[in-house]
Amino acid sequence: MARPYVVLSVATSIDGYIDDAGPQRLLLSNAKDFDRVDQVRAESDAILIGAETLRRDDPRLSLSSERRRESRIAAGKPEFPVRVVVTASGELDPGQRLWNQGGRRLIYTTTAGRERLGDRFAGRAEVVALGSSVDFGALLDDLGERGIARLMVEGGGRIHTAFLSADLADELLMAVAPVLVGDSAAPKFLHPADFPGGSRRRMALVDITRLGDIAVLRYLPRPAPSDGSSATMKGAQ
Repeated sequence: MARPYVVLSVATSIDGYIDDAGPQRLLLSNAKDFDRVDQVRAESDAILIGAETLRRDDPRLSLSSERRRESRIAAGKPEFPVRVVVTASGELDPGQRLWNQGGRRLIYTTTAGRERLGDRFAGRAEVVALGSSVDFGALLDDLGERGIARLMVEGGGRIHTAFLSADLADELLMAVAPVLVGDSAAPKFLHPADFPGGSRRRMALVDITRLGDIAVLRYLPRPAPSDGSSATMKGAQ
């Protein structure tokens, strides 16, 4: 089976942060952008996050729009995309909201992580051990075998870095908010890594959408054309 088409989705500040260091989550997106993200989720077969994001934000990863949920059902799809959580350590709390709602869930972990998880998620999620470390290529192979054709990756920074450094991302959707965080203790979009091609490799910017004060940039990480002729500009929506 083919691997899924991988879409990385992130909202960042102008200086590249995905949150601040405060106790409350920093909402970088506006209402229009949240609706856009809801649409991207609805178009996906699965949504993936890391354990750190789950612990920090306690997201539901659901669809806000009833119309979109109904459209998925009418198309013969499950009401919600499969929720996927990646944890190397197996440090997950079964009391978080993600595990206590409808829909299918998968946990990808290491052999040691699987032992730590034990049977605490029985009936809540299927646990898949990938060996001594989390191999994201093997993860995508497994998702492909499960019929996942389109995967939305919502982070956090370690997860986005892993996909980009392994050259496993097909598309990057970056919503840039007009704020500056400037706190070294806050989480950033990407961590230092050996990215394919280094700083000389240019992604292809194929779309720019303005949603109020948010700029949504759509990049194709590979292959990058030699000119910028494919870029387009959309008006405010």
